[in-house]
Amino acid sequence: MSTTMSTEASENQHVKVKRATKSSLGGLGIAIPVLLIMAAGPYIVDRGLQQQLVTLFALIVMATMWNLLAGYGGMVSVGQQAYIGIGAYGLIYLAETIGIDPFLAVPAAIVIAGLLSIPISFLAFRLVGGYFAIGTWVIAEVVKQITMQVDALGAGSGMSLTVLNELSPGRRIAYVYWLSLVGVVLAVLVTYLVMRSRLGLGFTAIRDDSVAASSLGVRVTRSKRIVFVISAMGAALAGSMIALNTLRITPESIYSVNFAAFMIFMVVIGGIGTIEGPIVGAIVFFGLQQWLSDLGTWYLVIIGVLAIVITLFLPRGIWGLISGNGRIRLFPVGYRLVSPLSALSLTGTKELNTTSTEGVSRPD
Repeated sequence: MSTTMSTEASENQHVKVKRATKSSLGGLGIAIPVLLIMAAGPYIVDRGLQQQLVTLFALIVMATMWNLLAGYGGMVSVGQQAYIGIGAYGLIYLAETIGIDPFLAVPAAIVIAGLLSIPISFLAFRLVGGYFAIGTWVIAEVVKQITMQVDALGAGSGMSLTVLNELSPGRRIAYVYWLSLVGVVLAVLVTYLVMRSRLGLGFTAIRDDSVAASSLGVRVTRSKRIVFVISAMGAALAGSMIALNTLRITPESIYSVNFAAFMIFMVVIGGIGTIEGPIVGAIVFFGLQQWLSDLGTWYLVIIGVLAIVITLFLPRGIWGLISGNGRIRLFPVGYRLVSPLSALSLTGTKELNTTSTEGVSRPD
């Protein structure tokens, strides 16, 4: 018996826990040159395409942040346009009225949105489920109405970003493009790092069953508030990108509920609860916008039909189909056990795919 226990202990010493997969390492090898090529965008493509790519970057940020809130945190919001508007208005007010450099005003506007989201969370968290979703939409409408009553924010006519006129059009668009590209990378990276942490594991537990998560020691309200604030700050980043790209905003446009519909659509068709899904969904949605924008109301009909079809036949979204229902992970946030097989003990080790522990907490 002692011999058997000794053998098992010896084998267990070779068991390793890893995060990275072959697909993630391969994805990293592709992503780095792609980002380098995209960073050279202002030297490669014309100004019109750069502006379109800024729109795509804003969509990716919006989808990523909404997925963090709903896909991981379990809080379905229809009011993230409130923070998109706060980010856009905050940027223009700080640049035009206070005199802060517009590019330096971006992080300031993001912080303002995050600070405002804290008291808003105390109100929103009094609601659950569908009431929470409708409540966030009502809050967004209230923020919109307040904005329309403030003369310093242009009241109902909106605001224009004129300080950037000092730059030549080519330089201005290039700067906005680079800032937006950095914003996308930061949004995805923050989501990845959060979901790799103990806090991220808590989000998943809360989404599945908040009562059970609380009984296991997860601080439910605190965790939800953190992800709520992070998501608000990400939406504000997207709003800042939109303001820098369009140079003018109005309450009706920047607080539009269409943003909420776009976020939900992108995450659902891409694959909710994954980091890759919202990126794929945003790219598909952007392509559909460019392709179908001339069809008028039929554009919305086609978008709706596509969402229904994917929901019915691809419940894991487009990324679920591409990844083979999760077998390919470009952003692994869980763990894998790598253990030697007795039959191969003399030649090496072999990864056991069946022992994946995605989402299992690491021991202290």
